Amino acid sequence: MKSTIPLFKIGLLTLIIGLSTACQEQLEEVTPQNALNKNLVLSDANAAYTLYYGVYSSFRSFHGTLFTLGEMRSDIWVDGLFTESEDPTPKQYYTHNISSSNAPAGNWAGFYSLLDRINTVIALFPQAPIEETRRNQALAEMYGLRAYVYYTLLKTWGAVPLTTETISQVNALPDLYRERATPEAIMSQIKSDLAQSLALFGSTNTFSAKRVYWNRPATLTLTGDVYIWSATHFNGGTADLNKAKTALEEVKAISTLGLQANYADVFDPTKESNNKEHIFSISYEKNEATMGIYGNFLVNTTQAGTLIFDAPPATPAAVSSVYPFVGGASRVGLSAAMIARLNDANDKRARVTFRVMYRNAAPYSIAGVMLTKFIGRVDAGAQLYDNDFPVYRFADVLLLLAEAKTKLNEDPSAEINLIRQRAYTNPPAFSNGTQQDNLNAILDEYLREFIGEGKRWWALRRAGNAYVLANIKPSFIAPGQEYKFLLPITVGMLNADPKLGQTPGY
Repeated sequence: MKSTIPLFKIGLLTLIIGLSTACQEQLEEVTPQNALNKNLVLSDANAAYTLYYGVYSSFRSFHGTLFTLGEMRSDIWVDGLFTESEDPTPKQYYTHNISSSNAPAGNWAGFYSLLDRINTVIALFPQAPIEETRRNQALAEMYGLRAYVYYTLLKTWGAVPLTTETISQVNALPDLYRERATPEAIMSQIKSDLAQSLALFGSTNTFSAKRVYWNRPATLTLTGDVYIWSATHFNGGTADLNKAKTALEEVKAISTLGLQANYADVFDPTKESNNKEHIFSISYEKNEATMGIYGNFLVNTTQAGTLIFDAPPATPAAVSSVYPFVGGASRVGLSAAMIARLNDANDKRARVTFRVMYRNAAPYSIAGVMLTKFIGRVDAGAQLYDNDFPVYRFADVLLLLAEAKTKLNEDPSAEINLIRQRAYTNPPAFSNGTQQDNLNAILDEYLREFIGEGKRWWALRRAGNAYVLANIKPSFIAPGQEYKFLLPITVGMLNADPKLGQTPGY
């Protein structure tokens, strides 16, 4: 029996969530739609823009997934100290307790629903009644976002289904079956989308006031990221590394971008407008949507009254007095060894990123940490978690460029020292060394700079297999178990689609 499937449905909230103040005038032109069809998009600019804005609302819903896939498999949160029962979901990731019968992130973590929305914009916008410049801008953003999503899929599962078109009708269930394209085919598609994005952007490097829409510098940064990965894992060699270096040097030279002098200002929700360090971020705003991803990295209100910051001989302060409205749970934490490694008084990033919580009686033992990087602010007697989440920021550009230079046997000290000069009260100068020394220095800065931002696992993987094995406990991933770098797919997925095969090694 033939069944026609609507191209897409978008709720009213997808129109109004996740938009910056700079785009409010555009929003006033858009008529909310509860359900859209192809003909409406092709005849009504309001409907077309509803579809476009809905992509960003959908993208925001993947914040937790992006953080988890990019960080929780790394060494950051292993063997942590915390005050409540351990959360088994993140533990499965950081202990790599993963198998074909115990596979997380089922159904490709839902990314194909997002891809279908992006593909629909790409398919329909060329024919929509929209002024050409705005149409090309939107399409350039969508090609960049599609490249980013497929890059995330590639890094996570390797071979994945490849679809660049929407499904408009189904004659029989097998029409929905999709085999896993080779990693090489996925990488080729990513590079093609990056080239198309840059072509459509032209030479325009403009941003909205809040940098919550994909843009040309974001495509260039992703190009650098992708081509370093391609050089490392797809035999791209010097050509790919030079491509990465060229793209990243162009971003580095953009006058409206740079490091914030104060690390805390990168994450301050009151300083998001024209924040020069943000390249592309996920938007959170009061009365629209607020961040709820990090609840397990905080502390509950009852325990907050029994814990202190800055144990004696420093002047202690009750956690509940410093953060009277913060609520959550302490179910994921840093280990004592990681706390000692990171809690460097000379490194100004540490206190912005997390606060160590101590018991409030001698011997004032460490109870755990509170992740404070995205703690938000107090608003009307409540904690408002409205920090924007940076997907790419200028510090990414510097460390990616340092990595490209290192792998080209060039000197990365300029970029590493820029990171350190902002980070440390008395910056330790970095001098060019061996390729291994340089990569280890870059990875150490990734660890300290990006906690909570979903970057550490990808940095280890992009550096190379040896760097993953050197930093992940052998009891989790031992030499010879490199297949564990990728995730398996669930038994349910295999049963539902006979064209799918399991990830090699599982």
